[in-house]
Amino acid sequence: MQIRRESTTGVLAALALAAMAIPASATIIGGTVTSGGGATFIKLTVPFTDSTPDNTVGNNTFQSIHLYGFDEDQNIVLGAPLDVDVVPSGPLTLPTGTTVASHYIFFDPATSTTIDGTVDFDSDIVAILTSRDTLIASDFLANTGVTYLSPTLRGLEAIDHVTINGARQIRFNTTASTPGDYVRVLTQYSPGAVPEPGTASLLLAALGLAGLRYRRSQ
Repeated sequence: MQIRRESTTGVLAALALAAMAIPASATIIGGTVTSGGGATFIKLTVPFTDSTPDNTVGNNTFQSIHLYGFDEDQNIVLGAPLDVDVVPSGPLTLPTGTTVASHYIFFDPATSTTIDGTVDFDSDIVAILTSRDTLIASDFLANTGVTYLSPTLRGLEAIDHVTINGARQIRFNTTASTPGDYVRVLTQYSPGAVPEPGTASLLLAALGLAGLRYRRSQ
């Protein structure tokens, strides 16, 4: 009987260690707008109802003075090199095997408006994608259920600037009208975020099964 108890305890310990190792989501943790006539930064939770129609982005679906962002796919290992537009240092191509988490940041006002603000992340920034071609090439990182409209109309103009402002912050300074300004920010893995809901459910199920086996062994 004692042998069974130690064996089950070992299983529980192993599962606890596995819980600590479960990949987590890198997330947007906040932002500020320093100019823009009462504008603020708003983090969206997918699916969202702030747009018209609901859960869409692009092609004037927000028409708002605010700066927005939401988290896209998490901890994706690149299967091929990916060209980017802004990096902290080094080449403008992320190599195969790089693990990234993706986040979408945008400004979609009703009329031509300038905004200046920052967005903060809980993980170091790997790159920013600001051009039409790099955004289209990285749309496989969306994987959110959000409908992305007018993808070919994205891409910042020469007067627009989205830059890395510290290891975990970007500065968003653009003038936008139709259909808005959109960028994708790639960050590293975040050890401090909450595990994905599906993964957490699997872990709880495994712990419950181990507990049931323990009780039966008694």
